[in-house]
Amino acid sequence: MMKITVIGGGSSYTPELVEGLIARHASLPMAELALVDVEAGREKVEIIAALARRMLDRNGLEAVKVSVHFDADEAINGASFVLTQLRVGQLPARAADERLGLSHQLLGQETTGVGGFAKALRTIPVMLDIAERVERLAPDAWIINFTNPAGIVTEAVSRYSKAKIIGLCNVPVTMHHMIADMLKLPYGEVSLRFAGLNHMVWVHQVLAAGRDATVEVIEMLCDGEQLSMNNIKAIPWPPALLRALGAIPCPYHRYFWQTRTMLQDELADADSKGTRAEQVMKVEASLFKLYADPQLDKKPEELSQRGGSFYSEVAVQLINALHNNLGIEMVVNTANNGAIQGLPDDAVIETNCLIDALGAHPLAFGKLPPLMNGLTQQVKDFERLTIEAAVHGDKDQALLALVANPLVADVNLATALVDEVLSINKAWLPQFGEK
Repeated sequence: MMKITVIGGGSSYTPELVEGLIARHASLPMAELALVDVEAGREKVEIIAALARRMLDRNGLEAVKVSVHFDADEAINGASFVLTQLRVGQLPARAADERLGLSHQLLGQETTGVGGFAKALRTIPVMLDIAERVERLAPDAWIINFTNPAGIVTEAVSRYSKAKIIGLCNVPVTMHHMIADMLKLPYGEVSLRFAGLNHMVWVHQVLAAGRDATVEVIEMLCDGEQLSMNNIKAIPWPPALLRALGAIPCPYHRYFWQTRTMLQDELADADSKGTRAEQVMKVEASLFKLYADPQLDKKPEELSQRGGSFYSEVAVQLINALHNNLGIEMVVNTANNGAIQGLPDDAVIETNCLIDALGAHPLAFGKLPPLMNGLTQQVKDFERLTIEAAVHGDKDQALLALVANPLVADVNLATALVDEVLSINKAWLPQFGEK
């Protein structure tokens, strides 16, 4: 009987996770679900806990204890799995990141550009503190990280702590479902070969019912089919690019390869309906009104508007594979260990892995084609410089990180942005004040 701890338990995503744990209860017998949040999130986490209890009761699992904690040590102690889905500074901090980027005519998404940089600086020290607690209080536990920017955060923990961690993202599984739907095949009859970084990963091969359907899917995309997510505008890819690549970009590649169009759209949206964070705040307000209804005892359909679709599917599948030593293939974020040639072994990548009780074992991929390799190397340099800046409170590394970032790439602008990011986020960046 397991104790599963969720750091950021007051997140609007948590009911989806609870739904997944209920569905897998036979293979993942759970004694306690411990929800952790900050005092400022007390009302939300109490609402989530009450909804979780109703969901469990509805499914005959009233024996599962749902506990609420504002002391992380108490919640982590004795846990089998620690799921991290936290947001330092909550949504107002994300909105400030987005507005900062747009004020400089830059994209400010929470995992790319200056937005991803600022969120990483706030998040890495908190995640390292959680990792230290896991090492001390639950040394056999796995950290399952869903906190963005997932690749950077997972790499920081894997390099600077001894805690066991695997990063997760819903983009690969969402693409898998969409491509299966395009091919009009069941999900289980389609397999995809992914390799790249978190929110910058490509599908390099599509196998459909045992045959190679990569070119077929590319042609469908050239003819107007879309792989889109509700938090990223579905701008069509030029057919010439897709055919030249011979691979399928993820939706987040639009930030790097359709930058001007994306920027124009985000500026227009910010003026008319707010940035993505400001839109999400409105969605969350509506969701929590639903969650607070004492008659609600299942995940509401409206949660799909929040983003993060299939989160519970991949999170619970990963927990199941680790706990029951299944040796199944999943797409996760883990240390490269030679899988993609040209990247350091300790660099966290997103790729197909075999998952068993010992963790994630990346399948060998080889070298990325030149265009993909160039972008991947540049973004990985940005990520590693950002980690060094966050861990050591090093403003020089912070400057170099933004210069390396392809969505900034201007030293004068980067210099100004570093000062603005540190000023806006001063309350969450004490490490920079110690110099």
